Amino acid sequence: MAKIIGGITTSHIPAIGNAMANKQENDPYWQRFFAGYEPVKQWLAEVKPDLAIIVYNDHGLNFFLNQVPTFAMGCADEYRNADEGWGIPEMPSFKGDAPFSWHVAESLINQGVDMCTCQEMLVDHGFTVPMALMWRDLPEWPVKTLPFAVNTVQHPLTSAKRCYEVGKALRTAVESYPEDMKVVIIGTGGLSHQLQGERSGLIDVEYDIQCMDAIVNNPEWMCSQSNTEIMEKAGTEGIEVIMWMVMRGALSDKVNVLHKHYHAPISNTGAGVLLLTNSEE
Repeated sequence: MAKIIGGITTSHIPAIGNAMANKQENDPYWQRFFAGYEPVKQWLAEVKPDLAIIVYNDHGLNFFLNQVPTFAMGCADEYRNADEGWGIPEMPSFKGDAPFSWHVAESLINQGVDMCTCQEMLVDHGFTVPMALMWRDLPEWPVKTLPFAVNTVQHPLTSAKRCYEVGKALRTAVESYPEDMKVVIIGTGGLSHQLQGERSGLIDVEYDIQCMDAIVNNPEWMCSQSNTEIMEKAGTEGIEVIMWMVMRGALSDKVNVLHKHYHAPISNTGAGVLLLTNSEE
């Protein structure tokens, strides 16, 4: 039986991809940020997951504003990325697992989650930056992947509560897969940031830390917040934190915190890292 062995959170901003491409990890501006991922990388090297579900939002590479599904997932054996205009080099293609993905899609549909399924899917920095943060030092990607896109761009948007519910359905889907497989789920985006308007550059450290604590210990608090309330505190792009709730819903009600790290600013963004595993209690 497949099993979700842990959940991870991370920012995915393109500036991180540029920093990695330019070998700036030890520069004073970036060193503390990248150091926050070392315990996560060590854990991944020890547990050796077979597949990673990457929860992210597409930024126009695969979906544009004229057609943005609320939830979409890849059902292919390979995923490629392309030039987005950020100057980040294209990466080697990512392995998928079509039989597993179709199983997950069918299970989600049967649980009332209306998915858009993609037999061809380009993945942008929302997907590639997290993959590189976790495994960039290896000669090839050690895990298969399932891209899971959530619309946080084109209104109306789904809610933190709905993302949490979808995460619970995702756990049921994964655990009903009959083959042995270790799965890690990575919730990406956030934390507080706004890229335009009078509040451009907004970072609310206190709210970011409150969100991280609530995601661990009180996800219902996150579920109770409307998108308007989240964006008032975290900024228009800070709404990406709802994607962390997909990850949290896919774990047990109680979780173990193996690692927690927060850093700001990174390119006008508050960046948080969590490494969670299911609690046996």
